[in-house]
Amino acid sequence: MGIDGGGSRTTACVGDESGRILSRETRGPSNPCKVGLATAQRHLLAAARGAVRKSGLRQQRLEAVCAGIAGIDRPSMHRKLEAGLRQAIPARNYLLTTDGITALEAALGESSGVIVISGTGSIAYARAEDGRILRCGGWGSMFDDAGSGYDMGRKAIAAALRSFDGRGSQTRLAADLCKVMNLRSITEVVGAALPPHRIAALFPVVERAALDGDAVARKLCQDAGKDLAELAWALLKRIGALNQNSRVVCAGGVFKSSAGIRRSFAKHVHQNGLRIRVTALQRDAVEGALALAKAVADGRRIGAGGSMREGEACL
Repeated sequence: MGIDGGGSRTTACVGDESGRILSRETRGPSNPCKVGLATAQRHLLAAARGAVRKSGLRQQRLEAVCAGIAGIDRPSMHRKLEAGLRQAIPARNYLLTTDGITALEAALGESSGVIVISGTGSIAYARAEDGRILRCGGWGSMFDDAGSGYDMGRKAIAAALRSFDGRGSQTRLAADLCKVMNLRSITEVVGAALPPHRIAALFPVVERAALDGDAVARKLCQDAGKDLAELAWALLKRIGALNQNSRVVCAGGVFKSSAGIRRSFAKHVHQNGLRIRVTALQRDAVEGALALAKAVADGRRIGAGGSMREGEACL
């Protein structure tokens, strides 16, 4: 079984020994830092149980489960989600890691390169030629997540408030945000106590305004592409790949829905005429989780977590 859990949704799939997908189930978000541990655990287990039920396996024990979950790089979160997964889904081996690692596997397999992910949050991972895996960004909505859906939603609200005050440029974002959030005035947003995933859900408002020619919204999209490109550049430098025909893969809902952000991202990654190939993720991240589960079942070493023993879970 492979599981991909993020700030917007959780997908689980069951595959056979050849890697063929037998079933798939999607539920709500499972990033515990954004929706809380109880909600994350509920959606994670519902997706896993649903995938098992659809596969027709019933109570058969799985060879391996790999779950890539956003926000579980905190040891306390890791332990609690692992315990729930072990209790609910019988398996011989378990691998619990971040959604970035499973996306990296889906994007590059065992090849070197970089993946930049922008959804509710943002983060980037790289695999070096020697197999090392490095991370950049993804330090949470309070301090980071530049270029993410949350970052775009927050900046859109800030731009609307500045426009209301007369401190910023005129923009249609204020009216559009009020319509979506059912507010009479953009100033009411201050007391709305919006959680991060609801702020991230405002990103489509920015994208529509940008497509309609709103200058403020277009600047937000251009800046997001630049911020995300900085993640890629930082990792390319760290793995010593700036002078190679390197590969950078972009993934996540923000990249998928916004051609403007993709163009800005590619423009800034290609600065100085370097030979860097920018592509979109062609496989679902959950397929990366399934591939890692198969690797664990086959007894192969996992670069981010070391060799796996029966019943072992690694970050």
